[in-house]
Amino acid sequence: MPEKPEVITVVDSLKKRILGRKITACNIYWDNIIAFPTSEEFKRKIVNQKINDITTRGKWIVMMLDRDSLLIHLRMEGKFMFRKIGEELSKHEHVEFILDGEESFRFHDVRKFGKMHLISKTEVFSVEPLSKMGLEYNDNNLTKEYLYEAIHNKKLPIKTILLDQSIICGIGNIYDDEILFLSKIHPLRRGCEISLEECEYIINNTRDVLEKAIKKGGTTIKSFTSSEGVHGLFQNELLIHGKKGDLCHICGSVIEKITVGGRGTYYCSKCQK
Repeated sequence: MPEKPEVITVVDSLKKRILGRKITACNIYWDNIIAFPTSEEFKRKIVNQKINDITTRGKWIVMMLDRDSLLIHLRMEGKFMFRKIGEELSKHEHVEFILDGEESFRFHDVRKFGKMHLISKTEVFSVEPLSKMGLEYNDNNLTKEYLYEAIHNKKLPIKTILLDQSIICGIGNIYDDEILFLSKIHPLRRGCEISLEECEYIINNTRDVLEKAIKKGGTTIKSFTSSEGVHGLFQNELLIHGKKGDLCHICGSVIEKITVGGRGTYYCSKCQK
């Protein structure tokens, strides 16, 4: 699933193609993609609105229109395609926006897990889903005290806690492994066992890892390419995730893989005791 750096990479590529353009028509071929409002109301409301800005909140893409905000979550395999108007629809293209009457902008999702919400701009950050999001990785309010207060009563593994989007939003499985490795924290340690000092390590490494990944265009994974087919280069920088059987570059121990909360998790048993 694309994480914060991949979503930012998608947004950066979309800005080059669709900023300032007007949605002149909308076709929905799989209603379940539309989470709010109804598909018919979604189509009626979005037509003739211009795309004025595109940003992110956690793993959500947020398109600021004239009156509303269009929220898009790529989930497992969502991506965007640009086509000529009238070009044959593929079986995985589920939502189509006609831009300025000149181009077909389509949401492609093999798994059909992606979601879209159309919410008034005045309410978008105060109602679900964005109202339940935690702090961004670069928020000044993300301090060691904030993280400690959020996790010190939790008995869940820290690996699972960092995936909780209501605490820090945008971290997914890949970067979770990288952050814990750099912080020298075992993924199975419970939240209530993490010290205030270790919370500072986690925050600092979260910022470092995500900023480096953003600069590299994210990490190329099976389910991710940007709208223009841009492949992230951060996979060349990964230290632990996906490295089962390789030797840890710090201590030389064999990198191991376990399952934590249903997620494949990579760690070094010597560096992360």
